[in-house]
Amino acid sequence: MKHHRVKDLSLAEDGRKTVEWAESKMPVLLKVREDFKKRRPLEGLRIGACLHVTKETAVLVRTLKAGGAEVALCASNPLSTQDTVAAALAEEGVKVYAWRGQSSEEYYQCIQDVLQHRPEVTVDDGADLITTIHSKRQDLLGEIRGGTEETTTGVVRLRAMARDGNLRYPVIAVNDAYTKYLFDNRYGTGQSTIDGILRATSMLLAGKNFVVVGYGWCGRGIALRARGMGAQVIISEVEPLKALEALMDGFQVMPLSKAAEIGDIFVTATGNINVIRGEHFAKMKDGTVLANSGHFNVELALPQLEEMTVSKRTIRPNVEEFHLKNGRKLYLLAEGRLVNLAAAEGHPPEVMMMSFANQALCIEYLKNKGRELKPQVYKVPENIDRRVATLALKAHGIKLDELTEEQRDYLQSWELGTV
Repeated sequence: MKHHRVKDLSLAEDGRKTVEWAESKMPVLLKVREDFKKRRPLEGLRIGACLHVTKETAVLVRTLKAGGAEVALCASNPLSTQDTVAAALAEEGVKVYAWRGQSSEEYYQCIQDVLQHRPEVTVDDGADLITTIHSKRQDLLGEIRGGTEETTTGVVRLRAMARDGNLRYPVIAVNDAYTKYLFDNRYGTGQSTIDGILRATSMLLAGKNFVVVGYGWCGRGIALRARGMGAQVIISEVEPLKALEALMDGFQVMPLSKAAEIGDIFVTATGNINVIRGEHFAKMKDGTVLANSGHFNVELALPQLEEMTVSKRTIRPNVEEFHLKNGRKLYLLAEGRLVNLAAAEGHPPEVMMMSFANQALCIEYLKNKGRELKPQVYKVPENIDRRVATLALKAHGIKLDELTEEQRDYLQSWELGTV
């Protein structure tokens, strides 16, 4: 059994420097690591992880190792691996199977490589690891205490598995922790998506019609950052409450069929399939830019775009030009994969430190309690979420007021009303 498969081990030194930079911006996770070093709560635990192999992920892996865990890691997207980081982790003894530019076959083979190490806890970003276990490696189910899931798309898949009675072990939805989705999804996705678009295109956003499809927490963040760059932001939604919220947040709201006629840049963030389709591509202006910030590359109906195309070419890194039969040209970023990681470096370390602190503490929880839990999707325990928030505030040098004894008593009583 190979203990790593990476692009080039000679990149390790650059990777170590990159990881050190991330560590300097992730004090919350380093506090967890400091505690783990003392207690070694994960001693001997085998962890299988399918995550974006980035500098921030490396800080999490180092933290888990400090707690005594054995970690095997593969990528959760064929284009999201930072090869320098993968090399650095491999040199540190991590069983890492990841490189940028994997084929679909290579991607799933790397998942199988991780599973050869027979994990007791799984860590997922998109649920490909968990679904592979349930469909192809059911022999592992008896050894697994539980798992965690990092992103919205994965949580949706796992809840569907649980609803249908197919989920065979407990999974904690780290994505749904307040210290994850309120910050990682909104501020992390917002900034990194804009970063990916700018790196790929070098466009000026000011004055452009910027269409965000989906106004969940990720869509909110993207819209907020695009407006900050001077774009005219348009929201397309299918949920009435989210659409109303977008309107009252000051954005234009309209059907995608109408937005398709006026948009200059489109970004999907829905977690759904075939959101922008052939009838929308046909209406788009010459020079329109298409990007996706959802986890899977299914939100843009690329087979339909291919059918409408007479020729295509790569015009610059992460930018593919589609020359349509109607004479117009559309520009697809990063193959329609999540643009913030495929064309940039993903979320900033400062938000990932909270998401990954949740991951580390939930893994400890599963090691201790996983055997007692039913095979369902669980929320992050409230004490873990609050602990991460408290550590984050301390890292920012912020102190909070405390309730007085009188105020605590008042909140627990019902007798006193209007005076």
